[in-house]
Amino acid sequence: MSYTALYRKWRPAGFDDVRGQDHIVQTLKNQITSQRVGHAYLFCGTRGTGKTSIAKIFAKAVNCENPVDGSPCGECQTCKNVASGSSLNVVEIDAASNNGVENIREIRDQVQYPPTEGKYRVYIIDEVHMLSTGAFNALLKTLEEPPSYVIFILATTEVHKIPITVLSRCQRYDFKRITLDTIASQLRDITQSEQVEVEEKALRYVAKAADGSMRDALSLLDQCIAFHYGQVLTYENVLDVLGAVDTSVFSELFLAVVENRTTDCIYKLEEMVIQGRELGQFVIDFIWYLRNLLLVKTTEDAESMLDLSAENLEVLSGEAKLVDGETLMRYIRVFSELSNQLRYATQKRVLIELALIKLTRPAMESSMDSIVQRLNQIEKQLEQGIPAAAPSAAPAQAIPAAPDTPPEQKVIPKAQLEDLNMIRQEWEKIIRGMGMAIRPSFRDTILEPGGDSCLCIVFSDQGNYAIGNRPAVLGELEQYVEKNYGKSMTFKTRLKSGGERLDTIYISEDELKANIHMDITIED
Repeated sequence: MSYTALYRKWRPAGFDDVRGQDHIVQTLKNQITSQRVGHAYLFCGTRGTGKTSIAKIFAKAVNCENPVDGSPCGECQTCKNVASGSSLNVVEIDAASNNGVENIREIRDQVQYPPTEGKYRVYIIDEVHMLSTGAFNALLKTLEEPPSYVIFILATTEVHKIPITVLSRCQRYDFKRITLDTIASQLRDITQSEQVEVEEKALRYVAKAADGSMRDALSLLDQCIAFHYGQVLTYENVLDVLGAVDTSVFSELFLAVVENRTTDCIYKLEEMVIQGRELGQFVIDFIWYLRNLLLVKTTEDAESMLDLSAENLEVLSGEAKLVDGETLMRYIRVFSELSNQLRYATQKRVLIELALIKLTRPAMESSMDSIVQRLNQIEKQLEQGIPAAAPSAAPAQAIPAAPDTPPEQKVIPKAQLEDLNMIRQEWEKIIRGMGMAIRPSFRDTILEPGGDSCLCIVFSDQGNYAIGNRPAVLGELEQYVEKNYGKSMTFKTRLKSGGERLDTIYISEDELKANIHMDITIED
């Protein structure tokens, strides 16, 4: 006797066997018991969530000779014929391979004939979004006004591809992804019935890997059982079969990233390659690991949202304290972009190595969040009394040592000098009040006059300048000065040029005349 795959063997036979779609099951049962059955239904949702299974159960229920609370009895001849696929009243069509106008015209011709047994003829059109435009148009009139004995059930995973004219003629039911607990419970019942010994941790990992799809979960479980047939199915066995990675590896990799140990990250990746781990799945799992860290970092009730043991949650909490939320979001962004690239990549290992280098060497990436991470690192070093390393471009921007050259003096109007001196005296206090994200970028800046009620901020670092010259930042600075000092001032910015000295002394015309006892003509 040939073997039947688990997802086929354990396909729900009645509404009571369906898991995770209670809102849809109850609605359909109520329609059957109240005899308010519609003529067209649209079942939409991700793969493996029960769309086709519920459609077949519904087809049995509306034709069942002895329904029980809206569910098919499963014992009458009509139910048995539908279950075996021999019923002429239930027609299942795969729109992926029957998507032409002529296929829909055949349906239009068939619906003219009443059912040979039971009350309804039910047409289940799977993957209906694959129908051509002409086929959809041919279906419209029949879908809107079918004979009283005809029911259409359209199933799709891509509802956005369905024409609005079809959507408006159907009752729409959205199938939700099945929760991890529900899938794990079903797998536990199935393994007990199949007399397969399995660890609870292994079941939960299979349920997690299924990503909300019961069919995927059963297929993965089938694969794991076959590989380790006759043995206890352990967590390590599941990892071996699915090419997955233990969470302890993610913890080690994360610590290496936070401590900027690029070499250790590359070696850790090499270990996974040697072990034959599937790299695409590794990236997806690491994104989830980072996501869990971010939830622990930013939410007060992470325990209720994360399916983790108390020990693992404690480890995550400790690791979350090692890095700020902005950096975690950068890590997730880099690996999410990597996940998209890996779909069509031939050199997955190289791309992952590049991503790990980006995480451990933010200076090599020019995005805004990497700059903020670098600034936060510098700020932490300064708070700890560790001098920050000079940027690589420092020689081009460094002020040449010229101790014997006296600073240049420039004469400016008295009002401009007063504004300059007042803001200079309060500058450190002002930038401290600007907030954590902005404050580091204004370190080592110089103020110079920019005109009436205007000051120019001179930056010596390109990365800091990229943040400080944004209009939103300058606008916030102007509002802060006006609110706290009562001065309506504008600010502009520039980047220091190579070899430029910034020790100019500014004086007013009155001070110049008071110090030099002779007539002075000041040129414009």
